[in-house]
Amino acid sequence: MNYKILVNKNNKINDDYLSEVKLITTKNVDGIDVQLEEETYEAFLKLQKFLEEKGIIVGISSAFRTIERQKEIYQRFIEVYGKEYADAVVAPVGCSEHHTGLAVDINMQKEDGTWPVGNNELMAQEPELVKTHQFLAQFGFILRYPKDKENITGYPYEPWHLRFVGKETAKKIYAENCTLEEYLKREEEEKWNLKQLSEKDIQQEVTVIKKLKKKN
Repeated sequence: MNYKILVNKNNKINDDYLSEVKLITTKNVDGIDVQLEEETYEAFLKLQKFLEEKGIIVGISSAFRTIERQKEIYQRFIEVYGKEYADAVVAPVGCSEHHTGLAVDINMQKEDGTWPVGNNELMAQEPELVKTHQFLAQFGFILRYPKDKENITGYPYEPWHLRFVGKETAKKIYAENCTLEEYLKREEEEKWNLKQLSEKDIQQEVTVIKKLKKKN
């Protein structure tokens, strides 16, 4: 399972991935069935319990989406807000992280025990949501669309949108204060540099062997 899979406006979900991902069905804060990839779900339950012990009650708002569901959301936003706004905030069909089953939009219970309705109400909880961000990595999650990274991720700041990448990767991304895009780019660059060094070492060894053969 590739927990570092990159899905954004420039990288569509792979059909092979969709056919292989194993999903667990649970309920969101509205009592509606939602699905998450199995390890992501287990990690979320641990995060949820950890936060509850700190007096922070979170639940799932949105999780896995089918291609068909993304089409419906995109079309609805066009009808209500216009295409320009829809293109800015809604992922193109096939390019949503929610297709992976690794992304979860969380909701945070208000003091009166009710759940915020819609992103505007949820954004009012932003100071409390931010308090949870420091704990995400220890459970394998990252904040997928952080503030001031819109030009890299292609999406505005979403303090509720979490992405499971595994503990090791999550801790590195948190420590480096970078996005998944930046992390994967650096990782690729490091691999390329190592390959170049390896090729250089091989050439040096070949040169040494040739010199030794000439002496003999």
